[in-house]
Amino acid sequence: MSRRPFCVAAIALAIVLHAPIAKCAPPLPQDLPHKSVGVATCANSLCHGAIEPWKASDVLQNEYITWSRSDRHARSYATLLNARSKDIATNLGMTEPPHKAALCLDCHTHNPAPARRGDQSLVADGVACEACHGPAERWLTGHVAPNATHARNIANGMYPVSSDVPRARLCLSCHLGTQKKFVTHRMMAAGHPRMSFELDTFTAIGPAHFRIDDDWQKRKGSWNSVRAWAVGQAVAAQELLALLQGPRGRDGLFPELVLFDCHSCHHQMADRRNSSARLGVGPGVVRLNDANLLMLRKISQRVDPTGAPEFSRQVARLHGAVASGNDALAQARATELMIEALTARISAYPFRREDVGSILFGLIDDGLTGEYRDYQGAEQAVMAMQSVIDFMGRHGALRTAPLRPVLRRLLAVVASDESYKPAALEQALRELRSGVQTGMEK
Repeated sequence: MSRRPFCVAAIALAIVLHAPIAKCAPPLPQDLPHKSVGVATCANSLCHGAIEPWKASDVLQNEYITWSRSDRHARSYATLLNARSKDIATNLGMTEPPHKAALCLDCHTHNPAPARRGDQSLVADGVACEACHGPAERWLTGHVAPNATHARNIANGMYPVSSDVPRARLCLSCHLGTQKKFVTHRMMAAGHPRMSFELDTFTAIGPAHFRIDDDWQKRKGSWNSVRAWAVGQAVAAQELLALLQGPRGRDGLFPELVLFDCHSCHHQMADRRNSSARLGVGPGVVRLNDANLLMLRKISQRVDPTGAPEFSRQVARLHGAVASGNDALAQARATELMIEALTARISAYPFRREDVGSILFGLIDDGLTGEYRDYQGAEQAVMAMQSVIDFMGRHGALRTAPLRPVLRRLLAVVASDESYKPAALEQALRELRSGVQTGMEK
C-alpha cells in the first residue's frame, strides 16, 4: 500500500475516533490531484445557497450566501485588481499583473493547475469553497448520499477543515506561508500588508458558516474554542520554525526578515528599545517573532506542566543561538520537534474551566511584567484574552458584560503597530485583571 492511501485512511479513522491528526497530515487542497468543480456547483438554493438556514437540516444550507455576502475571502481576487496591488507588482518588478501572477493567485484565490480545474472552477471566485474544503470531484456527489459520513467524505478527498490542526495548517498556508507560497519581507516593503493570524478569532470573524450543535459534534468531534486557539499557536510556531530552516529562510546574504520581530528594526532611532533584554541577548539584536512562543509558554504550563520548564529553556536556547549565529538551525529544529509533541498533547487536552482561568490570569500577568512590550506579542495576547474570556462567558464561568469596555480599550491599543504604547496596554490589563476577578466571583 502506498503512503498516500494509508494517510487518507488514517485521517478518516482519526476523525471517527475524535483523535488528533499528527504527523500524517493531509495535503492542502491546492495540492490534491483531484479536479475542482467550482463554487457554482454549491450555490443552488437546494444545496448551500438558501437565503435562510434550513430548520430540518444537519447543515445550515446557506453557507454560500454567508460566504458571498459577508466573507472577505469572496473578494480576495478582486483585491488584485486595485491600485495598491498594481503598485506592489510594479515595485517588485513583476512582469505579469497581480491578477495573473501565481505569486499572488496562490493565496488570493483557489489556484490549482489548469488541468485540475473544471469548466466552472474560476480563479475570479477568490478563496472559494474548494480552497478550504478540497477539490470536490470525488466527494461532491457522495457527500449528499443518504449513507454519507464525514469520514467517508475525508477519504474521498474532502479536507478535514473541522479538525483544529489541519484547519490551522490550511489557514496559515496563506496567513503565514509555506515553502511554496510566502509573503516575504520584500513583498511587505513593496506595500503588501503585514500578515496577522489567530485561529479561533479568525474562524469566528470569517464569519463562521456552520453551527456547533450536538449533531455537528457527533459527526465531526468536539469543539473547544480555547483548544483551537492553543492549537493555532502551536502550528504557527512550528510553521515559522520550518520556514526558518528551509530555503525560504534566507534572502540573499540575510535571513528572511519577515520571520523576525518587525519592531526590532522599525522604530524611531530616538525610541531606544531593548526588547531583547528579557531574552538575555542584549540590545540591538534582530530577534525571531516569538509572539506564538510566548502564548505556548502559558499553554504548556497547563497541558504539560512537567515539560513546561524545559520548553521555556529550549526557547531561550533558540533565541540565544539566533543572536549568536551558533547552531541556530539546529536549535530551531529542536524547538520545532518539541512543539510537534506539544501539539499532540494540546489536540487531546479538554481545556476545562480551571485551565482557561489559569491561562487567562497567566496571560494578563505576563503583560503586567513587560512580556508584551513588542507589538506582535501584544497583538497575539489580546486576541487570546478575548477568545478565552468569550469561552468562559459561554460556559458560565465569568460575567463578561462588565468587561466589554476594557476589552474594547485593549483592542484599540493593538489596533495599529505604529501607535502601540506598552504603557497603555499595561494600564488596560490592570483594569482587566480586576474585572475578571470580580466577574468570576459567585
